[in-house]
Amino acid sequence: MKLRGILLLCALALPVMADEGMWLFNQFPGNPLKQKYSIEVTGAFLEHLRLSSVRIGGGSGSFVSPSGLIFTNHHVASDCISKVGSAQHDYMKQGFSAAGPQQELPCPDMEANVLVALTDVTPQVKDAAKGETVPAEALQKRRAAIARLEKDCIDKTGNNCAVVKFFSGERYDLYQYRRYTDLRLVFAPEFGIAFFGGDPDNFTYPRFDLDIAFLRAYENGQPASTPQYLAWSAAGVKDAELVFVAGNPATTSRLATASQLAFYRDAQLPLQLARLQTRIAILRQYGALNEDNRRAAERNLFGFSNSSKSLTGKLTGLKDQRLMTRKLAFETKLRKAVENDPKLGPDAAKVWDDVALAYKTWAPLEKPFELLERPAAQGSSLFRIARQLVRLSEERAIANDRRLTEFRDSSRKTLELALYSPAPIDDGLEIVLLTQYFEELKALGEKQAPVNAILQGRTPRQAAEAYVHGSMLKDVAERKRLAADPEALTKSADTMIQLARLVDPPARKLRKKYEDSIESLEASSVERIAQYRFKVLGATDYPDATFTPRVSFGVVKGYRDKTQAPVPYATTFGGLYRRAGKADPYILPARWVEAKAALDPVVPFNFVTTCDITGGNSGSPTVNAKGDIVGIVFDGNIESLPITYLYSEEQARSVHVASQGIVEALKKIYRAGALLKELGQ
Repeated sequence: MKLRGILLLCALALPVMADEGMWLFNQFPGNPLKQKYSIEVTGAFLEHLRLSSVRIGGGSGSFVSPSGLIFTNHHVASDCISKVGSAQHDYMKQGFSAAGPQQELPCPDMEANVLVALTDVTPQVKDAAKGETVPAEALQKRRAAIARLEKDCIDKTGNNCAVVKFFSGERYDLYQYRRYTDLRLVFAPEFGIAFFGGDPDNFTYPRFDLDIAFLRAYENGQPASTPQYLAWSAAGVKDAELVFVAGNPATTSRLATASQLAFYRDAQLPLQLARLQTRIAILRQYGALNEDNRRAAERNLFGFSNSSKSLTGKLTGLKDQRLMTRKLAFETKLRKAVENDPKLGPDAAKVWDDVALAYKTWAPLEKPFELLERPAAQGSSLFRIARQLVRLSEERAIANDRRLTEFRDSSRKTLELALYSPAPIDDGLEIVLLTQYFEELKALGEKQAPVNAILQGRTPRQAAEAYVHGSMLKDVAERKRLAADPEALTKSADTMIQLARLVDPPARKLRKKYEDSIESLEASSVERIAQYRFKVLGATDYPDATFTPRVSFGVVKGYRDKTQAPVPYATTFGGLYRRAGKADPYILPARWVEAKAALDPVVPFNFVTTCDITGGNSGSPTVNAKGDIVGIVFDGNIESLPITYLYSEEQARSVHVASQGIVEALKKIYRAGALLKELGQ
């Protein structure tokens, strides 16, 4: 059987082209899209969209003026909004609007990156491990090659350089980013309207959220010159319109095998979900004590709650037998085609068994791995800083091409931005989060974690208090002193440094096991499966999301919910006021109540499309066929969460704020004349 036979069999399992795909900018399916929508997407259109889009914080954004103005979500910028505020100026609660450039507030530790160049470096990476038969060694040699490529790129260009792996290691591209590290807050609405409906409405639709924020990039103390920017659409969004989304989708697992999905369903996701839900309960209890606690907890609480609901949706999807049946059907056909191919045969098809065995063997180690290594003391800023300092000292003594990825020279500026952030750290919040972490370690047991050495006979609460109160790492100057002097770090009596040292040996041991057993699959079995699929689908396929720039397309389109009731493509200002109430989270900010009569009730507020998105796309600009902004991504409906594993456009929708609604609010509620003028409105 030739590869034509494999193609025929696989075609049986694949749907007719839908609005699917988080496409690379240098691999966009222009011809199929033209055939379906009679619209030609040119190279110039894609280049302008790429150079106008930014990766910012944990999400996306775009330049919308020639003077560095960045358009993103309120929840993407919330880290900055909360950190620049205070008890006297609670910008999360009250909102913020800069009267002029002098009033724009510096964000402590945010950066924006624009993809300015990309090069295929697959031969340089794969040839580095050519002939290597031990997967773990092959992986290490590839990593060393990647580190060299990144360092050479940084030295030559001064850009932020990163080698990105696609198709499970079948392809590698070198991405060059222009980095902006001086970002300042320009405008943010009140949290009550940015996240109207709160957690009950999160990942649902219809929605009524003004989830937007504007920041500005500065260079050398002046607003950055950004000639590549997206213009604002005068017409705004329309029903059935073709639109494009540019952003940085974080992670998908559409190329994962059925055994990998079973591992996520049975081991990884339930563990992650349980840890998040416990912390959400703790933060709510802590925040309810007083207003200062509420402010300190709100940033973590929002992030944990959002992640928890997202994981719940993904887990529900993996428990849906229809999804697993479709996945298994495609995998079975591909595997049978490989077995029947005379150049491949049954031995080649055993790679699926190798993957299944590796994940089955690893499953018992997932819990200690998460508790000790990723993410370890979830939510604790002091522990994160201490671990970074301890590992920075150790990794600096190792050749760059053998360091942990996050400590390579290519990651130095990003690491330092986080490590030396002047953002405030709340002792009480640190104590409650560390107490929970120590409870988890205690339950894990002495065999897998240094519980006795950490607790020293104390209760988890007593130990947490001692570690927090005995640390000086809240002081940025102290962090810089320890980072600059390895000997001082070695002799340091700082309690958080001591905690990080206690946790580090077993954590590194588990990380090495993970690399050798799971990540090494990417240099062996998983890569070979990706090769089979890549040979079949070629340029008609797209790689899983990697929090790197992608572009997707779709149409503005309503749907029918699970009761078969029609859901319109857009909500309106009139619908917002009908939805508003007298109890949280449906209380409108005062200025919105006062401005009701001035607003046009039929102006679109939020809308939905079939665009293929996932976490990381928050803040992605939504543009029409002309490349003009008609909205911004801020969420997906609950039906969209399982598309992490398998795309469907039947009910799954991305949710956007409409450009018309943004202009209506800026004009009639916020009186933001200067901002509107800069947007050309």
